[in-house]
Amino acid sequence: MTAIEHLVTSGTFSLDGETHDVDNNVWIIGDDSEVIVIDPAHDVDAIAEAVGSRDVKAILLTHGHDDHVRVVRDFAQRVGNPTVYLNPDDYVLWDMTFENYRPDGQIAHGDTWTVGGVRLKALHTPGHSPGSTCFFVETGLPAPASAGAGRAVGPVLFSGDTLFKGGPGATGRSHSSFDTIIESIRDVLFRLPEATVVLTGHGDSTSIGAESPALEDWIKRGR
Repeated sequence: MTAIEHLVTSGTFSLDGETHDVDNNVWIIGDDSEVIVIDPAHDVDAIAEAVGSRDVKAILLTHGHDDHVRVVRDFAQRVGNPTVYLNPDDYVLWDMTFENYRPDGQIAHGDTWTVGGVRLKALHTPGHSPGSTCFFVETGLPAPASAGAGRAVGPVLFSGDTLFKGGPGATGRSHSSFDTIIESIRDVLFRLPEATVVLTGHGDSTSIGAESPALEDWIKRGR
């Protein structure tokens, strides 16, 4: 059965001359033979151990901030060099971490990947960063109890740092925009089914139905 596995890894996030300690959610989607890994952050050994001998079909990056991408090259080499995918609008952030290395796969809105019979669809949701991307699974994927989401079968959204429990992702740093992230959430994410479980890049899970009533409050609050 195709399922989601959840790891929390710890490290740092650096941008605009500041460095912060962070815990990141790493998501592994697949079955006993093949997986896709979303945002393999910080701890190559732990993520590779969780993958085990399974074939990694792709590595999907929700955006280019260094806490999400810093170890992706080492992780890819550890698990057989699968294609690493990133929206090219985030190369401006990626290039702050890597020299002479770019992801070999590019993400565009509407792109799809299939693993274990389940399809993930890319939704371009700029705002937290120019290329921020969420991945939507319409059906067939049970959310993990470790994410606080029980075992209900899809729909599931991997939201990266675009949508969290309690509000949108941060937009007070370089290459981010509050107005843009609100537009992405309102016009893309809040059009998904209310039952959609939202599995975030940091912290607790939530749902579209739990967050959508607060949109106007977020707008009044500002970034």
